[in-house]
Amino acid sequence: MNVHIVATMVRMKLISWNVNGLRAVVKKGLWEPFLALDADIFTLQETKATPEQLPGDVLNIAGYHAYFTHPEEKKGYSGVALYTKQEPTKVTYGMGVPALDREGRLITAFYDRYVICACYFPNGGGLPERFEYKLDFFDAFLAYVNDLRAEGYSIIFTGDVNVAHNEIDLAHPATNVDNPGFRIEVREWVDEVVRNGYVDTFRHRYPTEVKYSYWDMKTRARDRNVGWRIDYVFISNDLLPKLKNVFILNDIFGSDHCPVGVEIDL
Repeated sequence: MNVHIVATMVRMKLISWNVNGLRAVVKKGLWEPFLALDADIFTLQETKATPEQLPGDVLNIAGYHAYFTHPEEKKGYSGVALYTKQEPTKVTYGMGVPALDREGRLITAFYDRYVICACYFPNGGGLPERFEYKLDFFDAFLAYVNDLRAEGYSIIFTGDVNVAHNEIDLAHPATNVDNPGFRIEVREWVDEVVRNGYVDTFRHRYPTEVKYSYWDMKTRARDRNVGWRIDYVFISNDLLPKLKNVFILNDIFGSDHCPVGVEIDL
């Protein structure tokens, strides 16, 4: 008798948010409403805290396995967290490049057939060497996910990429050509990501929609919707037939960014 085993698809909801300070979100009373979105995976960027600085109800959430980076430099800076209902088979931190891993910018959760990379990409502003660091990080990250894909994994990478890819992705492209989030070098890197077989899920689903995920707080830009779309969920193109929903949650407040996410059958 022939026995055929069929893999069961499960709808997975992933939500990513640059919280611009996780402790601040908690103090504002916005943590519980965010968790009420009931994602299967939450990824956070710019947590600005090491695990020992976080309250217990943030470290331990019923029904989730939680993972946090441990930035080696600059207290209250950078940091990534990942909460997942399904326990990964393995979790790693960084790309294995010490010079690029010290700021705690990447968590990778491994599952049977896919990986989730939760990443806070560098801004690249300030001194020229920070922009060079950004470019080095970008190149190393693409090589990293390509290596994972060569091992047979499907790829989902998400987070604050700190790049507006095209003019549609920011309110004032003409005056931002020298901004480290819109310089031609970083935009061409996103082109390279796409050429390597990764899909910007929001722009794929909504090719002409103007919607932002970041607004400058100092100028109250959110009130005027003068923003940037710099937070993404990318998937390897083999997952594209399984993509079911894509969203930007503009009605979630508490940070200069809002959450972004997808629903996908895995």
